[in-house]
Amino acid sequence: MADNVTSLFRSTAAHSPSMAALTREGGDGAGPVDFCIPCNPYFPTPAMFEEMAARLRDIVTYYPSSADTITAELCTLLQLPPQAVAMGNGSTELITWIDHLLVRESLAIPVPTFGRWTDQPMETGKRVDMFPLQESSGFALDLAAYAEFIRARGTRVAVVCNPNNPDGGFLHRHALVQFMDAMADLDLIVVDESFLEFADAEAEPSVVQEAMLRPNVIVLRSLGKNFGLHGIRFGYLVANPALAGRVRSMLPKWNLNSFAEHVVFMLRDHGVEYAQSLQQVRRDRLDMASQLSALPGLTVYPSQGNFLFVRLPVGAEGTVVRDRLLTEHRILVRECGNKIGSSSRFLRLVVRPQVDVRRLVSGLEQVLYGTRRGAAVPEPGAATGYSSGTAAVDRLVGATNGAGVLGLAAQAMSAPAPSPVPAASNGSGVPLPAAAAAQTYPQPVAAPAPIPAPAPPHIPTPTPAPLPQPVAAPVPPMAPAAAMPGPTPPGVPARGGLTAAQVRGTNGLTPAPATGWPNAGAWPAAAG
Repeated sequence: MADNVTSLFRSTAAHSPSMAALTREGGDGAGPVDFCIPCNPYFPTPAMFEEMAARLRDIVTYYPSSADTITAELCTLLQLPPQAVAMGNGSTELITWIDHLLVRESLAIPVPTFGRWTDQPMETGKRVDMFPLQESSGFALDLAAYAEFIRARGTRVAVVCNPNNPDGGFLHRHALVQFMDAMADLDLIVVDESFLEFADAEAEPSVVQEAMLRPNVIVLRSLGKNFGLHGIRFGYLVANPALAGRVRSMLPKWNLNSFAEHVVFMLRDHGVEYAQSLQQVRRDRLDMASQLSALPGLTVYPSQGNFLFVRLPVGAEGTVVRDRLLTEHRILVRECGNKIGSSSRFLRLVVRPQVDVRRLVSGLEQVLYGTRRGAAVPEPGAATGYSSGTAAVDRLVGATNGAGVLGLAAQAMSAPAPSPVPAASNGSGVPLPAAAAAQTYPQPVAAPAPIPAPAPPHIPTPTPAPLPQPVAAPVPPMAPAAAMPGPTPPGVPARGGLTAAQVRGTNGLTPAPATGWPNAGAWPAAAG
C-alpha cells in the first residue's frame, strides 16, 4: 500500500476512498481487508457468484426489465403487496426522493447517524434539528426525550434509524409503534431499517406492517448491505400505497439495473443460504466484540447491526490509527470524525470472519500499544495535521441552526421554548464543538467538572438517560404554514395518539431476550 494515504482520504467526497481506488493505489491488484463498508461477507455464496459470472455477458448487454417487474418478484419473496413498495437504485436514491417530495420545511434526526439523513436535507435548504445521542448512555436513543425535542422544535418530519449507524443501537418494535402513534400529526415519519436483518434482540422487529396502515410512515430497507452487494445499488421502501405510489411515480423507468434484476430472481432459490449468512454474522459479532473489548482502554458499544462502534483509548487519534492500519497492515477502518455528533476518537468496525478479526486485533495492538499491550498510546504524528471534517461541519451547523442556510437561524427563534435537552447540545440539538465536547468525551486534560473514569475493557451496558420532566402547561401552537398543519404543542396528544410523557413508559431501552435465528427453511419475511 502506497504511503500517500492522506491524499486518498482528502480527494474523496465520501468518508473513505472506494475499494477500487485503494486497489489501484496498492499496485498489486489486491485491496485491503475491509472493516469499513458494512457488507454481509457470507452472501452471495461462491456458487451464486459463479452463476452470475457465467451470465455476465447477457447481464451487461441487455436492458433490464421494468422496475415494476423486479419489484413484483421481490414482493413475492417478502410477502408484501407491490403497491406498498418502491425500489430504488440504492437506499440513498430513495432518501433523495423522500427529501425532495415529502420534506417541506424541517427534519429531525438523532446524531451521530447515517450522513445522508443530515446532509441531504441541508443541501436542499431544509432545517435539520439534530438530537444528540449521549456517550454516557451508550448512545441509546430515548424515544420519549426525542418526542419532546420534536414538539419543542416544531419539526415536521422525524427519522429514526433502527439499528442506528454507526453505533448499532436498537429500539424494540412496541416502542416504535407508540412513537408513531404519538407523532401521528407529523408530515412524515421515516424508520430506516437498513441494518435490521442483522438484529436478533427480537423475533419480529420490523414495523413494515404498521407502516402500510399509516398515512405518514415510510420504512426504508437496504438490499446491498444484507446481500453483500453494495456495488449493485438496490434498496426499497414500504409505505401506505398512496405514499409509496407517490415516490414510485417519480422514479425513472429503468432505475434498477440488470445485476439487480438477476440477483432478485436468484433469491427464490437461496433463502436457506441467506438465513444462514445472517446467523453467522450474528455469531461473528459476539466473537468480535469479545476480542476487541479485551484490548486495554478500548470501549465496545452494544450493537445489533453488522458493525461495532468503538472508542479508542485516551490519547489515540482516529485518523492516525486509520492511516497506520491501512499503510502498515493493509486494513481499512471507518474513522468517525466526520460524522456529526461523533469525533475522531471513534471507529466503526464491520463484523467480519474470525480470521480477519485476528488480523485486526493484532494490527490494533501494534498501532495502539507498540509491540506489547499496555504500552503508551502513540500521539498523533506531526505530518498528520489535517482535519477529519468535524470542526468545519459543526461550525456550519451551529451558524445555520442545522439548515445550511443562514436565514433560517433567525426563523428558528419563533419556535416554542424547548424542553430540556442533553447538556452536550445548544438547545437546538446541535452538538457543541470544542470546549463543550469535553463534557461528553473524556479528555486527558483536567476539566472543571468531574469526568467519569474510563470504562473497563468490556462491553458496557447502556443505561437510559434521565427523562425530561413533563411540561406543566401546553405551549401555544406555532402559526401553521400555508396548507400545512401546525405542530402539536408539547404535552398535548396528537390526533388519537399519545403524549411524549405517555411514551416514556415503554421507551424501548430494556433489552428483550434473544429469540434465536430466522427459520432456515424458508425465505425470511419482511416483518421479521
